[in-house]
Amino acid sequence: MYPEEIVIPMKEELTENGFTELLSSTEVESQLAKEGTTLVIINSVCGCSAGTARPGVLMAVANATQKPTYLTTSFAGFDIEAIKMLRQHLMPYPPSSPAIALFKNGQLVHFIERHQIEGRPAQIIAQNLIGAFDQHCS
Repeated sequence: MYPEEIVIPMKEELTENGFTELLSSTEVESQLAKEGTTLVIINSVCGCSAGTARPGVLMAVANATQKPTYLTTSFAGFDIEAIKMLRQHLMPYPPSSPAIALFKNGQLVHFIERHQIEGRPAQIIAQNLIGAFDQHCS
């Protein structure tokens, strides 16, 4: 598990911008049972998370005309129970962090894996997400 002093500022980058933390398996199950769309960013200490994933997600949410009903986040290597449950909902995709998932009525409809984040600018990630929001969020 990562030290709290490293994780907290990275969590706050999202929570201070309207994202709700999913900290337990119960919270994950409860969230994904809700009607509507849920964006989940699996946050990470990985450099690509700080460099492009979080900024890309924030850019997408700020600039999209269609937005997810719920904005949520969980931290890989820290929110262990929640991540374990989220990964069950992300099957057949292998564990990946950072990663970005869009669920509609509890079903995974769009997923961006770490290898699709690494080396790409935040603007490309934002465009990818805005396209998914346009398609799945109403």
